[in-house]
Amino acid sequence: MQDFLQLPVVLVLNRAWQAIHVKTPAEAFCMMASGAASGLDIGADGAMTPVLWADWLALTVREQDRAVRTVRGELRVPTVVVAANYARVPMRRRAFSGRALWERDGGVCQYTGQRLKVGEGNIDHVVPRSRGGRTDWENCVLAHREVNSRKANKTPAEAGLTLLRKPAVPKTLPATVLIRNTHGVRDWEHFLV
Repeated sequence: MQDFLQLPVVLVLNRAWQAIHVKTPAEAFCMMASGAASGLDIGADGAMTPVLWADWLALTVREQDRAVRTVRGELRVPTVVVAANYARVPMRRRAFSGRALWERDGGVCQYTGQRLKVGEGNIDHVVPRSRGGRTDWENCVLAHREVNSRKANKTPAEAGLTLLRKPAVPKTLPATVLIRNTHGVRDWEHFLV
């Protein structure tokens, strides 16, 4: 049960009910107890009611709910909390990763323009690492494995290749767009794009 308290399974909404973050149950309980957020009681009929901490303590644990044991008895774990005094939607940029690079480049080899299937592409360093090239948004592109292998530790010009477009840092996006429901929490479906 301790592990569950540290999983990011609680969606945080701003006071306009827009998804802005994901927290652990432990963090959500702290937010609720301090008055920074209220838990959202989502009924089977889809009705949603914000519930303050004192009232949350008295809620019954339903069959579909997760709960933690306390000295007072079982306590329902919220799936969604609403921040009391936060109205903005923060802007975020995806961290650099192979998946994020795939999304930025649209699954297209940046040298041939060929649409790649999973496993056909990999990360190419425009300026090879052996020549001081960094692993970041502005030096990496998606390339077909064979093209990348042929390019080896050469620059595109030395390998006779031309980039379709210069690699760039992706735009910042509203945090809501970047939140993924990796734990399959059904109550989140109401709030995610």
